[in-house]
Amino acid sequence: MNGVEPAKARRALGDPKWWLALASAIVVASMALVSTERTTPGALSNAHGRIVELAGASSCAECHGGWFESMQAACLDCHGFIGEHMESGRGLHGAIGALAANCASCHSEHHGGDFDLVGRHSFAKAGVADPAQFDHALVGFAMEGKHLELACTECHEHAATKVLPEGARRYVGLSQDCASCHADPHAGAMARACTECHTQSSFDQHLSVGHERHLPLIGGHGALDCRTCHDAAGAHALENYPAPATGPSNGLAAQGQDARTCAECHASPHGAPFLAGNAALAGIRLESGCVGCHVPAHTSFRDQSLVLDPDQHACSGFPLVPPHQEVRCAKCHDPALTTFAERYPGRDRDGCAACHTDVHGGQFATGPFAEQGCVVCHGRERFTPHSFDVHLHARTSLPLDGQHLEVACEACHTAPHTDAPRTFHKTPNACGACHADAHGGFFDARSAQLEPIMHGDCARCHDATAFAPVPPERFHHEPWTGFPLDGAHAQEGCAACHHASREPDATGRRFGRAAELFGHFPPLAGGPEVGQACAVCHADPHAGGFNAPHLPADFSGETGCARCHGSASFRDLPRGFDHGLWTGFKLSGAHGALDCAQCHGPLWPPDAAGRTWMAAHGNNCADCHADPHGGQFAREGAVDCARCHKDPSSWMPRSFDHNWDTRFPLDSTHAALDCSACHQPKRIEDVDTYHYRPLGMECTDCHGVQTGSLRRRGNPR
Repeated sequence: MNGVEPAKARRALGDPKWWLALASAIVVASMALVSTERTTPGALSNAHGRIVELAGASSCAECHGGWFESMQAACLDCHGFIGEHMESGRGLHGAIGALAANCASCHSEHHGGDFDLVGRHSFAKAGVADPAQFDHALVGFAMEGKHLELACTECHEHAATKVLPEGARRYVGLSQDCASCHADPHAGAMARACTECHTQSSFDQHLSVGHERHLPLIGGHGALDCRTCHDAAGAHALENYPAPATGPSNGLAAQGQDARTCAECHASPHGAPFLAGNAALAGIRLESGCVGCHVPAHTSFRDQSLVLDPDQHACSGFPLVPPHQEVRCAKCHDPALTTFAERYPGRDRDGCAACHTDVHGGQFATGPFAEQGCVVCHGRERFTPHSFDVHLHARTSLPLDGQHLEVACEACHTAPHTDAPRTFHKTPNACGACHADAHGGFFDARSAQLEPIMHGDCARCHDATAFAPVPPERFHHEPWTGFPLDGAHAQEGCAACHHASREPDATGRRFGRAAELFGHFPPLAGGPEVGQACAVCHADPHAGGFNAPHLPADFSGETGCARCHGSASFRDLPRGFDHGLWTGFKLSGAHGALDCAQCHGPLWPPDAAGRTWMAAHGNNCADCHADPHGGQFAREGAVDCARCHKDPSSWMPRSFDHNWDTRFPLDSTHAALDCSACHQPKRIEDVDTYHYRPLGMECTDCHGVQTGSLRRRGNPR
């Protein structure tokens, strides 16, 4: 049969068992002869039913035995290793004794294909109520520790398999040697058996018989891996300890080595002053100073039973003096912190923030007070009241002086919301952060051209004592306003243009604005605009006469009034005055020799526009000069003297052409005459002048007519 052992040799015929089997076979055969139509008690389980030799109708004897074989023998024909266990007393079948002789009592058949031949009922028959709680001591393996946490299938692959694969075993066949399941991390280097050093609880839990002679493996040392102290490459390697002939090893003593000190294995996290101080207090050598506080029974260097007295604690640099003398250790050294550095960071007596909540939210972790810590402002015995004064404030970015000395701390250092700390670090120190711009942004364009300064642009002119007055050396009118204060302007006080108001505005300003006094004031556009219109403050005495489109808006780089006037006086004309350009009346000839006052008489008091010189009567000759001709040459009511008097140096008409300028061309006879021959003195319109027009142009108008004669009167015939 597949997967079964060959049948054993038949027992001797003299064995009573075989005779009993023979009798049983006869009875069975007889019963079969009596009723040939009788069927089997039930279907075989899948484990047996898959075997062809057992599945046939005539295969009963294969399991129940034949004429000379019992049922037990038939079972052992296929499961011979069970018989070996029974004979040697090994395994479960060997442990349960006579109970194992009746196979069918634990492994019954004919209950159908899904019936489990090795299940809870089988173990129950063998005295094991719960297979999962099987006591392996029954099979010679004292299983304990980590092995008890394993599921059966982790060691017995087919423990839950109903039908085993061919050649497989369910429970038997495993070795109790550790190396059969666990890889040997020592690669065969150890002469001792695994169980001499290791327990079933953990590979990290070791047996250390004899170790207490040098270092009891208790407390913190009890849970250490051997390799921690016995490095395979070191002088204290475990490989150096061969298995003794009898009894346990004597460890280091057998090697002739001295026991190591704490410092050989443990690096001390303590500072040198702490170690030296505590060794001196205990009266022991520095190398052995650890045992003054730490003993082998401690489970770790953080053992709860470890307590420092005040003298020992003072060696750390932090004496337990008021108010710290009553504080529990855990209050400062949180047991939840895992590393020594975290739990014992080496605080000094002024490291307040290590234990106390920083009510300032870490604002002073950097900056001028970070190195000194809390005690720079607070006392060592209490936090309030603080000792932060004006001298300490001078080390910040805003030293307190002037009016700032009178301001309460809370006015500048406020909390952004209820649960937030007051703002100290990076509190804005620019004037604009607390004070509204009284200038309404007027100086922003100029400030943008300058390098930034501490506390903002206000500090360029103002100090902390008062916003007004501003020292003259700190405010230069021209670059900030575009209006230079020179000449007559320099003699005026600020109030001449900036009238003070009785009540301050919303920014606290009383200083008047020029625009409030004079109306529109040209703004700065990309920088100071030198030579702004004088008319902003001064009425134009010329009534716009020099702003005509045909006149230059820019003259010698100047605009407005500055084209002619300087700032010292309106009479100051630093670029002169081109009379012909600006008035259209060129001063030449006799006009050039005249004093201005001859045409522009003085005015006193000045007129409404502030003018002290009268305007000229006009630019026509008749505006200043009386017409000596009594209006004889007027055309449409206007007299144009220049038609004849082209030379301004003299009134004599040097360019008068009688032939062209009159309707009476002079022939040779008339050209020889003197002007007065025709133009006689005459009073015309109350002016004693010469008569020029109208004159007759006919001959008779001058010579008359004689009747009967064509000759001139008085001439000989």
